[in-house]
Amino acid sequence: MSCNQNSPNDNVTEQEIKPKIEVLLQDYGAEPTVLNIEDNTLSNDNFRTALWTGTQLQVTVMSIPAGCDIGLEQHPDTDQFLRIEEGTAQVMMGDTEESLTFVKTAEKDFAIFVPAGKWHNIINTGDKPLKLYSIYSPVEHPHGTVHKTFEEAEEAEHQH
Repeated sequence: MSCNQNSPNDNVTEQEIKPKIEVLLQDYGAEPTVLNIEDNTLSNDNFRTALWTGTQLQVTVMSIPAGCDIGLEQHPDTDQFLRIEEGTAQVMMGDTEESLTFVKTAEKDFAIFVPAGKWHNIINTGDKPLKLYSIYSPVEHPHGTVHKTFEEAEEAEHQH
């Protein structure tokens, strides 16, 4: 079929033709991997789950309960990209913990770019879990990281 011809499925919705794929939330390591990032993100109920950890890049999926946040943090040498798949949030960034002068609202399909060295926090302002994925470069968390709760993540950071 050429690129200019209509497909016989033109009147069928994407939902009708999209195969149901079982999601296996695990760290696929530095192996070649293809997966549906939206399905993986929406299926995750843990605060943080490492999905892919390479040598220079890492992907985690996160679920932030309503009214909660990721916690004020800074990654001195790591750039971070986040994309919201479900929910609404307030994004705050700044040069110091006390001066988060960059404040924006973000929601489903929004991307957030956090430069290395910026203090930042993301607060779930909705009434259901905020589902997002995060890409770190270089890697931020140990391979296989799973933090079921914010408190578990905080404890791991203090040991890390």
